[in-house]
Amino acid sequence: MSGQEPSLYEKALRQAAGGMPGLPPPRPSAAVVLWRRAIGGSAGDIEVFWAKRAEELPFMGGWHAFPCGGLARTDTEIPMAGTPRRSGASAPAAGLPDALRDAVDAVGPDMVPGLAACAVRELFEETGLLLADRPLAAAALARQRQALLAREASFADVLRRLDATPDASELVYAGRWMTPPFAPVRFDNRFFLLEWPAERSRQPEVLPGELSAGAWIAPGEAWQSWHRGDVLAAPPILHILQVLAEDGPQNGLPRLIDPAESNLGPHRRVELRPGVLMFPLPTHTLPPAATTNAYLLGFGDAVLVDPGSPDDKEVARLAAALEAAREQLGRRVTAIWLTHHHPDHVGGAAALAERLGVPIRAHARTADRLVARGIRVDSLLEDGERVVLAGEPPLNVRVVHTPGHARGHLCFLDEDGGSLLCGDMAAGIGMIVVDPPEGDMDDYLASLGKLIALTPRTLFPGHGPAVKNAVAKLEEYVDHRLWREDRILEAWQQGKSAAEMLPVVYDDVPAAAYPLAERQVHAHLERLRRAGKISR
Repeated sequence: MSGQEPSLYEKALRQAAGGMPGLPPPRPSAAVVLWRRAIGGSAGDIEVFWAKRAEELPFMGGWHAFPCGGLARTDTEIPMAGTPRRSGASAPAAGLPDALRDAVDAVGPDMVPGLAACAVRELFEETGLLLADRPLAAAALARQRQALLAREASFADVLRRLDATPDASELVYAGRWMTPPFAPVRFDNRFFLLEWPAERSRQPEVLPGELSAGAWIAPGEAWQSWHRGDVLAAPPILHILQVLAEDGPQNGLPRLIDPAESNLGPHRRVELRPGVLMFPLPTHTLPPAATTNAYLLGFGDAVLVDPGSPDDKEVARLAAALEAAREQLGRRVTAIWLTHHHPDHVGGAAALAERLGVPIRAHARTADRLVARGIRVDSLLEDGERVVLAGEPPLNVRVVHTPGHARGHLCFLDEDGGSLLCGDMAAGIGMIVVDPPEGDMDDYLASLGKLIALTPRTLFPGHGPAVKNAVAKLEEYVDHRLWREDRILEAWQQGKSAAEMLPVVYDDVPAAAYPLAERQVHAHLERLRRAGKISR
């Protein structure tokens, strides 16, 4: 088996190895964290307003976030009656240490023209609250918001009709975060605090659309809902919730402005579910992906899954982050686990195993394929094997053999939290390639069914962000493949060859992807032949 001819997919990965792909430039954006004194609560108790993004959104669908959005070109043309403050006090950055004051000056909201208008616009679109230079009638605001959401009017049109000028002087600058490089859409986001007392006549209201729900909630309660697995939220949301729960909006402001405590060495801490640390690493992979996710799984004894980057600098950066995770969080790497043999998932495995002094574990078929690359698998992982990773709490991991994309493909399920590290069985960005003979469509669909039966809660793929509602996403993959197969069967019945089918069957992909798409047509045709639906 070790001498098997590489598939077209593997050859494409090798061709991508001429240089690390560039990451898309981040888009400036703004988010507003509404807060208020808790109704009937003790002194110091506060609530924040957060919203759930619509499940059907392609990016972070179903996640919880604060009102936010990207800078529009027209935002730079909006005149402002007031700009955000640099601190909760009336004087700019009053009460902050000199170093933090300098940091605010360096990355403050006025660094990007139009960002204050962006914050005001997004707040109005997503909650109906408009910060303006004069009081406005509720009915007029509601009409203009509807026009804005329906794209019947621009924000400038709305302001002109209301005879209002945006006023961002109530906003308090609260830090800057960059989207990790796992996402196809990246944001350079500034956060702003906005106190919105319950006594005000206008209160935030979410309309169905980009958001599906919104609610006031205590920051600590919101954080606990994430910890239980009830919601999915990005790292800056979790950090803000934790700081507000512990220190409040005034005392916690320095921690918000300088979120260095959220770093693990050279990497920002990305923990979308407890016990699952994500490290997006630049790899030689297929567009639109530019990174492969390595994961550190566990709370004490932990396993490093798929360190895919072969670059010496990236290996060193990941090693430094793992050392920080050990020192700061008590998470110690005891082994490296591999989901499968493809180079964008194993590129740094040998170097890190030697550096950390830990064994590499994988499926027998993966071990066989890695021999020729000089990567030694020290022990095998078997389908159905259960591993208890000691820690507080211990993590119970189930090993699941899922051939289809690769014969030795494995997934790893946190049986308590429902987190499924699914390698290339699913993707948060791009498509999954099933390329015969290494790839097999019958196996792939059967493996999807096997994963569905395990009822995971959250998918952690090899590429792209985590995916909420895991079972629904896996079922969507099955439905999509069968829909594609019906189109292939219809084209075959019309006498078309695999190459001739592509413009019809894969009319939703660019022509540059046709070579790999054709390999998947062959995978479907082989499955149809086995089922007796077509002849050779």
